[in-house]
Amino acid sequence: MRPGPGGCCCRRPLRANGCVANGEVRNGYVRSSAAAAAAAAPGQIHHVTQNGGLYKRPFNEAFEETPMLVAVLTYVGYGVLTLFGYLRDFLRHWRIEKCHHATERKEQQDFVSLYQDFENFYTRNLYMRIRDNWNRPICSVPGARVDIMERQSHDYNWSFKYTGNVIKGVINMGSYNYLGFARNTGACQEAAAKVLEEYGVGVCSTRQEIGNLDKHEELEKLVASFLGVEAAMAYGMGFATNSMNIPALVGKGCLILSDELNHASLVLGARLSGATIRIFKHNNMQSLEKLLKDAIVYGQPRTRRPWKKILILVEGIYSMEGSIVRLPEVIALKKKYKAYLYLDEAHSIGALGPSGRGVVDYFGLDPEDVDVMMGTFTKSFGASGGYIGGKKELIDYLRTHSHSAVYATSLSTPVVEQIVTSMKCIMGQDGTTLVSYESLLFLVHPTWVLVTNVQFIDLESAVMSGKCGLLPSPPTLELSIEGNH
Repeated sequence: MRPGPGGCCCRRPLRANGCVANGEVRNGYVRSSAAAAAAAAPGQIHHVTQNGGLYKRPFNEAFEETPMLVAVLTYVGYGVLTLFGYLRDFLRHWRIEKCHHATERKEQQDFVSLYQDFENFYTRNLYMRIRDNWNRPICSVPGARVDIMERQSHDYNWSFKYTGNVIKGVINMGSYNYLGFARNTGACQEAAAKVLEEYGVGVCSTRQEIGNLDKHEELEKLVASFLGVEAAMAYGMGFATNSMNIPALVGKGCLILSDELNHASLVLGARLSGATIRIFKHNNMQSLEKLLKDAIVYGQPRTRRPWKKILILVEGIYSMEGSIVRLPEVIALKKKYKAYLYLDEAHSIGALGPSGRGVVDYFGLDPEDVDVMMGTFTKSFGASGGYIGGKKELIDYLRTHSHSAVYATSLSTPVVEQIVTSMKCIMGQDGTTLVSYESLLFLVHPTWVLVTNVQFIDLESAVMSGKCGLLPSPPTLELSIEGNH
């Protein structure tokens, strides 16, 4: 999706198949031409958009289209389960079938109901039938394979009993451990264990009191250097990084323009801020520009006064859809209409771009064009917490006004060391020379480029030893590297 030297978005052949010059405009997207559609893989939808000359190079996306038969059968299945759910609720009402879910006590039936019965309809009749597929406790590190505790249910998944057995070697397809740093061996584990002996586990104080350690200062300087910004601040929880910092940046009289598919933490932070919220269609620059124009022309409701601030909220990678934000166009619109940009790189930082610096690095843009750079340490770095990066004035302001900074306990030092060690490894500051994992995979074996479409990547097992199991083992490759380049 990143434009190539000739303006083509063909850097990733598995995600983008050539450029489209002309096409049919529909709902903010430009449909690919017949020639490009014929060359594309069947069952894929390709979209290209150019935002009125603000960003000249086209942006090409490819998504797999759901087959009609699969979609119809899915809806039919939900319909059948819903009908049977109503039947079972009828049987429970007349005490023909035993009721397992929570109900009001008889002495409280004259009170206002705490919840409506239909609110738990999905849980009672649909989720419970397949509950065993979720919430399974694991008893190993979240690597490429995990060990799961075996459990049984004798009341149709309303309760479980553990047998004491462990199911070993289950393939992990749902972990955030993108780069394989969350493991119990290796440099990260050794560094965290050493810091644990020196500092202990808990800090037991906030950053503004006696919870500001030298390790926290080291981490923030490293994050700022990694992002290419003036300063950065680390937080103990990724969700709270969004939900507690957005209210510190905007408030009443401000306008938030949020993508319709933004994460719940961004939505909660926007609601807590008290600012006016308006939603634009997912990754649709025409929809965003229309809202910006209306905000400038009409101002605040009733008074028509100018908005104090206009803040655009977007994510780098939308994890549920797999789409990448059209960052060049968003930045162009932000500059044109003098708005602020808040970029959430929870899923893109560390795993996207030639040097792993996220979506800004992926498009080759200037980090200074993004006013607030947010990300988490819970994915690519195999730890916990989040960060905010940007101008020094912004970070100094958040240190004294962010609830997450003033009232939350500081990051645990072993967690900090895990982040520092993994980040230095990505940056090549640990004494190794790192190249783009895409380039390395292609050098080892051309078919290994397919691993870029797999959500979880264990670099050591997948690249070095060839034990991934998803693709054939690569041929032997001897590399002679001296020092850092």
